[in-house]
Amino acid sequence: MSLVKSVVRRKRVSAKRQYHHLKFIAKVNKQRKKEGKDPLPGLRTPKPEKVAEKPAARFPCSYVRQQEKRKLRLRKTKCFSQHVRKIRSSIQPGTILILLAGPHKGKRVVFLKALKSGLLLVTGPFKYNGVPLRRVDQCYVIATSTRINISEFEIPKHIDDEYFRRVDLKEHKTEAEKLFSTETKKYTVSDTRKEDQKIVDKQIRASIKSHPDSKILHAYLRSLFSLGKRDYPHKMIF
Repeated sequence: MSLVKSVVRRKRVSAKRQYHHLKFIAKVNKQRKKEGKDPLPGLRTPKPEKVAEKPAARFPCSYVRQQEKRKLRLRKTKCFSQHVRKIRSSIQPGTILILLAGPHKGKRVVFLKALKSGLLLVTGPFKYNGVPLRRVDQCYVIATSTRINISEFEIPKHIDDEYFRRVDLKEHKTEAEKLFSTETKKYTVSDTRKEDQKIVDKQIRASIKSHPDSKILHAYLRSLFSLGKRDYPHKMIF
């Protein structure tokens, strides 16, 4: 038996034939309606596309002149001065710290208090290792386990971030004055800073003397921290 492939072709229906077909279905549907049956579907016609209607113009709630000026929110985050400062639990008042950067790197200092900016207020004392009252970031510091009792200390209240602000030594002169001026101003330590240094150092030295290992502490604060060839800081217990 030979298999015959049947080819299905789409029939083309004329408009006249469509019209007669719809007329015939309309008659049949009338009769089916009387009998209570469902109507037969006619020719499927595409649904017309919905055109999006334009929204009606609304009257503004208030005029521009009635509205107050609003500040634009340029920053999503808080200002740097409003950030919450967190200091490591190992850094407590009286802890001896090792400086890792700056002109006094390698020296050991005493931590006094944390300032509003998040920086640490430290001192040598100055008589032992030449480190004056200064601010240090906690990321450039190693906290040791040795501490000095400074619970009864009286640190001057005016020692804050404004106290350490740099003084502008440049004078705003005219062009004529700049030509003839040869002197350059240099920074000099004020008398108030010298007095504050003496007040703080006097209290620290008194607490070091009252410590049971005062002689060892004297040598410890005066010595520099250094690493040898096979010294690994991550394996050390400070």
